[in-house]
Amino acid sequence: MIRAVTLALVLMVPLPCFAQSVAEPDGYRTEQYRAPVPATLAGGTVVDVDEAYALWMSGEVTFIDVLPRAPKPKDLPEGTVWREQPRLSIPGATWLPNVGYGQLAQETVTYFEEGLAKATGGNKETPVVFFCLSECWMSWNAAKRAVDEFGYDQVYWFPDGTDMWTMASYPTVEIEPE
Repeated sequence: MIRAVTLALVLMVPLPCFAQSVAEPDGYRTEQYRAPVPATLAGGTVVDVDEAYALWMSGEVTFIDVLPRAPKPKDLPEGTVWREQPRLSIPGATWLPNVGYGQLAQETVTYFEEGLAKATGGNKETPVVFFCLSECWMSWNAAKRAVDEFGYDQVYWFPDGTDMWTMASYPTVEIEPE
């Protein structure tokens, strides 16, 4: 009986919340890209995994994966086999790697803008979902850039990315970068 009362009392006591509340920065995040992210995106709409899935199922939304891709190391010894890490992503997504960094070289900005235009048919009113992995600032930066710099009207940000998509048992396929 004492155990049951003790358990009941323990269950009534609120557990401390360790989740951090993160404010949106004024600019882009430029370091520690795998860290807690804000719950908001000014000018965009934040979606959870089920909302992202519903958008995907509609077939009317463009999905942009911004997971970075490590470059092949220079000066590998002759005969070294280099294997790219496969990317399992949301079916139909366009992978634009390395466009989510806080500071981009002009070449990367051009690549991002042209890749986004290709994925949306050049229509800035096309709804677009940006994602990466969970707690990854790359997707937040990319979505913010699409709103602030490229003028896209319907930007969705899926902060849980393919980590939560996979956990929800939604389909994935291996994709290649654009």
